[in-house]
Amino acid sequence: MSSRRWFLKSSGLALVSFGLAPRALVRAVHAAGGGRRRKTLVVVFQRGACDGLNTVIPYDDDLYRRLRPTIAVPPPRGSSREAALDLDGRFGLHPALAPLLPLWQEKILAPVHAIGSPDATRSHFDAQDFMESGTPGRKSTDDGWLNRHLRAHLDPAASPFRGVSLTPTLPRSLQGAAPAVAMTSLRSFQVRGGNEGVAARGFEDLYDEATGSLAMAGKETFEAVQFLKRADPSRYRPAAGAVYPRGRYGESLQQIAQLIKADVGVEAAFTEIGGWDHHAAEGGVQGQLAQRLREFGQALAAFRTDLGDRMEDVVVVSLTEFGRTARENGNRGTDHGHASVAFVMGGDTLGGRVHGRWPGLDAGQLYEGRDLAVTTDFRDLLGEVLSQHLGARDLRTVFPGYEPRFPGVMRA
Repeated sequence: MSSRRWFLKSSGLALVSFGLAPRALVRAVHAAGGGRRRKTLVVVFQRGACDGLNTVIPYDDDLYRRLRPTIAVPPPRGSSREAALDLDGRFGLHPALAPLLPLWQEKILAPVHAIGSPDATRSHFDAQDFMESGTPGRKSTDDGWLNRHLRAHLDPAASPFRGVSLTPTLPRSLQGAAPAVAMTSLRSFQVRGGNEGVAARGFEDLYDEATGSLAMAGKETFEAVQFLKRADPSRYRPAAGAVYPRGRYGESLQQIAQLIKADVGVEAAFTEIGGWDHHAAEGGVQGQLAQRLREFGQALAAFRTDLGDRMEDVVVVSLTEFGRTARENGNRGTDHGHASVAFVMGGDTLGGRVHGRWPGLDAGQLYEGRDLAVTTDFRDLLGEVLSQHLGARDLRTVFPGYEPRFPGVMRA
């Protein structure tokens, strides 16, 4: 029996983390349907530290161009897509984010500039860990902020897909005692191990040999897996002609949209997009950053189109572990910095404005003389979204030792 328990823990079976009997999970999924709509938060993590200054561009600041003589994005020039896309006379979107401009005009998209963690680390690993745990500077935290929110509002009848991540493993922010599940895609949701399919066959063989409660648990677990597969993700067609970019990130947002529209009880969903660590050849209007931003923006725009009026019940928040240096380096890239930019999109968002206090780019205003300073703690934004969108009542349980000060991004 001990070896079987070890197999359950090490096989990568996402259902193990639910903390409920599998048959109860199947019933819960059915109960979560029936057309009942609920509020949903979708978190997109940009791993690698996105350059906020070339994403939402402070084109009205002459220092921006002086600090970045070869990679600065030019100020707006009418309808030109070879320059920043004007937002408010001070800031502009990178032209690769053109698909997001209609959402800004629709007032459901809001950037939050100069946002980040108060911790000074420039280590990707530590900064991501602190942001996902929600406890900057504290390495001893063993669960994530999003899981703590789910745990504070536990519901025995909740759907097994209440907390879901479209990633190969459960992200740090969803790890903890509350039920949560990770999968690479709806099509491949199954027991996985080191060799694709081998673990699943071994798992089924193990339960074929088992008796009593263990055999029943195995049977019911696979019933839950089959329930999800019956949705037949391969036949899903996004609504209103929405086209997601190819790749894991676009596919994951498409499948999150599918789960939301299927009314399976999703409250918190997570996905990620990597490739933001541009120490060299970052580029300005064109280049590596532009390629990342194009995929990032196209997927968000498709997600909004796909959901249609369901977007009224959904808020998307993007995060990145830290920003980049204000000054470009000798390789026409940027190094690890401090503050960056976040995006908030959805029906409860006070969009059509750039939020956050702009700290300036003068040497005396830069953090340690080199980085955009943090003026909005990321927990302030997340706390406001949790409170105003999901109805969280006690944010001290989500962010221990910290009381968020709402930046005013969400409708009360």
